[in-house]
Amino acid sequence: METTQPLPLLGGLTAQQFMRRHWQKKPLLVRQAFPGFQAPVDRDALFALAGQDDVESRLIRHVAGGWKLRHGPFAKRALPPRTQPGWTLLVQGVDLHHDAAHALMQSFRFLPDARLDDLMISYASDTGGVGAHFDSYDVFLLQASGQRRWSIGRQRDLSLQEDVPLKILQNFEPEASFVLGAGDMLYLPPRYAHDGVAVGGDCMTYSIGLRAPAAAGLGADLLARMAEASADELEDAPANSQVHYRDPLQAAVDAPAAVPAALQAFAREAVQRALRDADAIDRALGESMTEPKANVWFDAGAVPVDMQSVALDRRTRMLYDTRHLYINGESFRAGGRDATLMRRLANERTLEAKDLARASDDALALLGDWCEAGWLHAN
Repeated sequence: METTQPLPLLGGLTAQQFMRRHWQKKPLLVRQAFPGFQAPVDRDALFALAGQDDVESRLIRHVAGGWKLRHGPFAKRALPPRTQPGWTLLVQGVDLHHDAAHALMQSFRFLPDARLDDLMISYASDTGGVGAHFDSYDVFLLQASGQRRWSIGRQRDLSLQEDVPLKILQNFEPEASFVLGAGDMLYLPPRYAHDGVAVGGDCMTYSIGLRAPAAAGLGADLLARMAEASADELEDAPANSQVHYRDPLQAAVDAPAAVPAALQAFAREAVQRALRDADAIDRALGESMTEPKANVWFDAGAVPVDMQSVALDRRTRMLYDTRHLYINGESFRAGGRDATLMRRLANERTLEAKDLARASDDALALLGDWCEAGWLHAN
């Protein structure tokens, strides 16, 4: 994506200027980020998505007794009347299920794909919202239809209300307020408190959220992946190449339940040896960042007889580094001309006939496998 040209999406800033001035630093309000915006997913389509088993949805109501939360799927008749104030329907991952929503996400690819998460749509009746809160990740809040009033502030007191099914700030202190109409957008850095309230009903907000993995969770996932890969390698390795614990100097003991210090040292060295393998860590990270979400599956395709062009399925995540390709939780070694071709596919999400003409037989066979898995579609 071009990063040095002014973008209406960013209020006339270039992507480079936005990243330098605002990214994870301060909010940005953009009037008509998408001039004349028409919501690609209308209310009826959104309600239909909320009724599907493979779509994550939530219904939030603010009533006299407090906040109420229900999880979907929801039949359309199970939703409150649109004239009833104070309710919100949240539908997660709409880009996984709708081509136009997926296309909208591409406007934000001045950010790394590894950081882009999903597009969530919030539909609200008059006064509907989810309360004052903060997110641990960056978010772009695009008003799709109707109006919403956003109050924002650099909240220092992050204490939450008790006995509430949502993470709502107890002492929200707004510093600014804006009413957004269709096509307007608000960017907020992580932990910037905000409270959005629908004005007049029939309000839809598209939230483009970013991935910000927690260190503990990411570390645990990478270690598990590395352990699994190591176990596979161990199974295939010749028995005489495996290093086993030995203790020829072990003395007789009168406290047999005590763990030998030498065994502890052997275990620490085994773990440290694995962590010194930067290649293994990089592979585990790439596989983790491209792992499909739990509610995503692919319809099997057919091996194409003659590929004229190919395009990644909208649900496919594909990344790369200097040595590997990563696609939907799997990793592949890549080098030379084929690596250049595959990186083009990851960046552009399509390959044309002229690109495929330069592909090796091995690369074409791999693309065929991905077509058969439903990760890639050929024309």
